[in-house]
Amino acid sequence: GESDVMQELFATIAKLKDTDANILILGENGTGKDLIARALYHHSPRCNQVFISIDLGSIPEQLFESELFGYEKGAFTDARRDKPGRMEVASGGTLFLDEIGNMPYSMQILLLRVLQEKEFNPVGSDKVKHIDVRIVSATNEDMEKAVQEGRFREDLYYRLAELEIVQPPLKDCKDDILPLAEFFRKEHSGRIRVKNEGFTEEAKACMLEYDWPGNVRELNAKIKRAVIVADNALLDVCDLGLDNVDCSDN
Repeated sequence: GESDVMQELFATIAKLKDTDANILILGENGTGKDLIARALYHHSPRCNQVFISIDLGSIPEQLFESELFGYEKGAFTDARRDKPGRMEVASGGTLFLDEIGNMPYSMQILLLRVLQEKEFNPVGSDKVKHIDVRIVSATNEDMEKAVQEGRFREDLYYRLAELEIVQPPLKDCKDDILPLAEFFRKEHSGRIRVKNEGFTEEAKACMLEYDWPGNVRELNAKIKRAVIVADNALLDVCDLGLDNVDCSDN
């Protein structure tokens, strides 16, 4: 990132390198919140310990507790052996909770206890597990609104957001669009093993004019598409398939 906005973000990450505080990353889908989480981890005192990532948006509600806290053999029908949860595996290191806004209210109570007391019980067990873990979480939700509407516990929110980082959308980082596009072009060209030399000036102009509602994730996908379908050495605007361009007459 070469934009002033991203440079400020990098400076913030650098300032946090000696802290062990829990951090909440806010930003739209596709902005790269997981990359920010990993950058925070690599610049933290726990950088030599484990980093565990879990997408809370992909876990069915009935499996939340066993995924986070593990279970004891016999806790339920398919529990044929003891299994540690992500929380225990991450002890000593960093646990990244992506899409924290999707956490069921009942699980929020259990997570709050862990953050307060540094301990938990696996499902089906009365054994107390003690942990030392740093929580980095991320969401595209308006968390203050979620708290006001009663969808997220206020006390848990403040525990998770000891420090907040806002990841800006790509449309607010125009200076980063072309460098990122060039990075993705080289990456995909190397993987797909095709030769091209860059972008036409029209393609560059259209990329800068486009709002990128899918952010960096969308940019990456569009560049991959262009690399695959392009017939010429320079990737043209119609290779990108952007919604702000009509290629029907070309």
